[in-house]
Amino acid sequence: MSDFPNKARVVIIGGGVVGVSSLYHLAKKGWTDCVLLEKNELTAGSTWHAAGNVPTFSTSWSIMNMQRYSTELYARLGEEVDYPMNYHQTGSIRLAHTRERMQEFERACAMGRYQGIKMEMLTPDEAKARYPFLETHDMAGALYDPTDGDIDPAQLTQALAKGARDMGARIIRFCPATGVTQQPDGSWIVHTDKGDIACDYVVNAAGYYAQRVGEWFKPYGGRTVPMMVMSHQYLLTEQIPELEAWSKENGRKLPLLRDVDVSYYLRQEKNGINIGPYEPNCRAHWDVDSDPMPDDFSFQLWSDDLDRIEDIVADAMERVPVTATAGVSRIINGPIPYAPDGLPLIGPMPGVKNAFEACVFTFGIAQGGGAGKVLAEWIVDGQTEWDMWSCDPRRYTDYTDHDYCVKKGMEVYGNEYAMHFPWHRWPAAPDKKLSPVHDRVKAQGGVMGVYNGWERANWFAQPGDDTSEESTHTWGRSGPWEQRIKEECEAVRDHCGVLDLPGFSRFLVKGAGAAEALRGLITGGLPKVGRMNLVYISESRGRILTEMSCIRLGEDEFVMITAATAQWHDRDILLGAMPAGVTVEDVTTTRDTLIVTGPKSREILAGLSDADLSQGWLTHQAATVAGQPAFLIRVSFAGELGWEVHALNEHMPAIYDAILAAGAKPFGMWALNSLRLEKGYRAWKGDLSTDYSMLEGGLERFVKLDKPQDFPGKAAILAEKQRGVKKSFVTLLVEAGDCDAPYMSCLWHDGQIVGETTSGAWGYRINASVALGMVRADLAVPGTELEVEIYGQKCRAVVQPDAPLWDPENERLRA
Repeated sequence: MSDFPNKARVVIIGGGVVGVSSLYHLAKKGWTDCVLLEKNELTAGSTWHAAGNVPTFSTSWSIMNMQRYSTELYARLGEEVDYPMNYHQTGSIRLAHTRERMQEFERACAMGRYQGIKMEMLTPDEAKARYPFLETHDMAGALYDPTDGDIDPAQLTQALAKGARDMGARIIRFCPATGVTQQPDGSWIVHTDKGDIACDYVVNAAGYYAQRVGEWFKPYGGRTVPMMVMSHQYLLTEQIPELEAWSKENGRKLPLLRDVDVSYYLRQEKNGINIGPYEPNCRAHWDVDSDPMPDDFSFQLWSDDLDRIEDIVADAMERVPVTATAGVSRIINGPIPYAPDGLPLIGPMPGVKNAFEACVFTFGIAQGGGAGKVLAEWIVDGQTEWDMWSCDPRRYTDYTDHDYCVKKGMEVYGNEYAMHFPWHRWPAAPDKKLSPVHDRVKAQGGVMGVYNGWERANWFAQPGDDTSEESTHTWGRSGPWEQRIKEECEAVRDHCGVLDLPGFSRFLVKGAGAAEALRGLITGGLPKVGRMNLVYISESRGRILTEMSCIRLGEDEFVMITAATAQWHDRDILLGAMPAGVTVEDVTTTRDTLIVTGPKSREILAGLSDADLSQGWLTHQAATVAGQPAFLIRVSFAGELGWEVHALNEHMPAIYDAILAAGAKPFGMWALNSLRLEKGYRAWKGDLSTDYSMLEGGLERFVKLDKPQDFPGKAAILAEKQRGVKKSFVTLLVEAGDCDAPYMSCLWHDGQIVGETTSGAWGYRINASVALGMVRADLAVPGTELEVEIYGQKCRAVVQPDAPLWDPENERLRA
C-alpha cells in the first residue's frame, strides 16, 4: 500500500471501543501521529454485540470516576465530532431486597454525590412511581441514578473514530498485527500483513484476543495476560403495547432497571425489553484444549443456552409482569473477556518498556470513554489524573495461571452484582502462594486472606467460632472475628504477638552508583550504613507514587522492602531508575518474614537469639534465631517494641515454632490494621496514592527540598509548599455505630462534603473508632468537628492532634 504508514508515535492493536477511544484521546492530547490496527472491521469483537449500558454506579472511586467521565463524554460527543448517535440517558433504578444492600447503595450514593452525580435513595413506592410496571412487595428500597442509560456501541465507536481521524490519527482496518520486535533503544516494530510500522509505544487493546497478543511481548519481559472469556447472554422481547403507550404518553423510555440481588437488568429496547442476566450457572469458553479459541471470531456469536438463564428470566418476568406478555424475538450469546477481579487492565505492561495495555474490559462501553482518557494520560504524561491502581495491570503478578483466571473469572461473573463485604473472602482458586509455615498458621486457627496471591491469616479462630462464608456477609464490625481481633491486639499491647507475613516485596539493589541513583529517585534522604528508614517516591506532580523501607547494607548496597501488592509496580520503578552497572534483584519468594512485637518481644527473642537487642529503633543486623540464620530489623508496624525477623524459607519453620513455644500469640492482618491506624501509619493505595501529594499526605518530613538531586516532583512540591495545600491529612476519632468508616466515606462540615476517609477501623487499644482521611486544609485543625458518612449514617468525627493516638511520644516503640 502506497499510503501505509511506516512510522507512528503510538500503535494501538485492536479496534473495539476501548482501542478507538484511546486513539481519540491521544489525538485530543496532541498526539495525532498515532495508528490503530484492526484485523477486521471496527467493533468486530465484544463491542458489536454489547448491550450498550452506560452506568456510573460503582463502589470503587476510580471506576466511578472513569464511568462518570464516559457519560459526560458521550453526552457531548455526537455534537463534538458531528456524528449522529443514539444515546439515551434514561436514568436507572437498582432494587434492594435487604438492609445490607441498602447500605451498599447509600455508600455508592454518597460517592456519587461527591463526584457530582445526583443519585437518590428511593422508597419502594417512589421506585414504582418512576417505573409503574414494577412489583415492589419484597423490596427494601432502591437507588436512582439520573445519568445512567444506554448507547449504540457501533455508533459510539464510529463517532470516536471520526473524531480521531479528523484530528489526523490513522485507522487501518482489515490489517492484522502479526507480532512485535523491540529495538535496542526501547522503541518497537509492529509487524502486519501489510508491512511494518516503527513506533515509540505500542498498546495491546485486543479485547478477548489480548492474551494472544500479549504472548508477543514475553521475549521482552512480558507475561501471560491474566484473563479468560465468558459466555454472556441477553435476550430481546417482542414489542409490548403497554410500553409503547407509556413511552408515547411520557415522551421517554423507562429507566433501566436492575434487580441486583437476583442478578439481572431490564432495559427498554424500542418498545420491547432487553433482559440481561448474570447467572451463577455460567460458562467459560476457549478454556480447555477441546474448545480452542479460533483465529478469527469477528462478528460471530454462539448458539443460545437458555437453560442456564431460565430461572433468572422467570424472576424478571415476575418483577415486571408485562414482560411475560411478549415472546422472545432474539437471543445474543457472545464472548466477554474477564480479568480475575472483573476489572480491566489499563496502564503499563508489567516488565515491558514502552508497552501498555487497555484490554480485558467486561464493561467496555460504560468504561470505554474513561479508559481512553486514562490510557492517553499514561502514555503522554506518564501518570493519570485519578489513581487507577484498581485497573493497573501490575496489580497481578506471577500467580495468575490459567486455572486461577478461569475459576476467578467464573466466580466474578456468577456474582457480578454481589456485595463486596470488608470481612468476606471470595473462595475460588485459593492457595496460589503459601508461606513456609502456612500449615502451622492454619493449625493455630488462621482464617486466611489473600495478598498478591499470598495466603496470610486475617484472624485466628478458636474452637467453636463461626468461620462460614455466610458469617462475613455484613458491613458491621461485629462478627465471630471481633472478639478474636480484640484479644490479638491486647496480646500485642500487653505481651508479644507474632504475625507471619509472607510476600513482602524485596529488592536487592547494588552496584556502583546505586546510592546516587536512589537519591535522585526518592524525595528524602538515605539511611546510613547499618540503619534503615522509610523513603517515598513521588511522580512529576509531587503526588505519592510509592513508599518503601530502605535498608542500607553498604555504601552502594540496599534492600528495598515494599508492600506485597506493589511487587511489580515498584520493581518497574526501581529498574527504570537504575543506571547501567546497578542490579535490581527480586528476592521476594525466597524469604519469609515474621513480625514479633509487644513489650515482651525483647525477652522472647533474647532467649532464642544471639542478636544485640539493645540496638536502637530503625537498625538491622544479621543474627541467629532458634539456631537459624536470620536478619532482624528493629521496626514495628503495630507501634510497639518489636522486630521484623527475615529468614530464608527453609529456616523459617524452626524460627516460628520456637517463637510460639516461647509464648508469643499469633495475630492476623485485621489486628495489624487496627494497630497501625492507632499509630496513624499509612497503607499503600489507600492512604498513600497518586490522588494525594506528598504535602497533602502529611509527609513533608520525608522530603528534602534542599538536596542537590532533582528527584521526580521536586519542582511541584516546592511550588505547592509556596502556595499551600488544598487538602490535609488528618486522624479522626469517630462516634461510629455498628460500622467503621470504609475507604472514600464522605466527610461533611456545615452541610458540605469537605473531604474523604482513606481508611478506618476500630482501635482496640484506645477503644474507639479511628479513621484516617483528607479534609479541606482550613478544617485540618485539632478539635474541628466533622461528620463522616458511613453507609448512609452521618457520625460525629473530631480531628485529632498531629500525633499517634496510641503512645504519642513513641516511648513503647523505642523502649
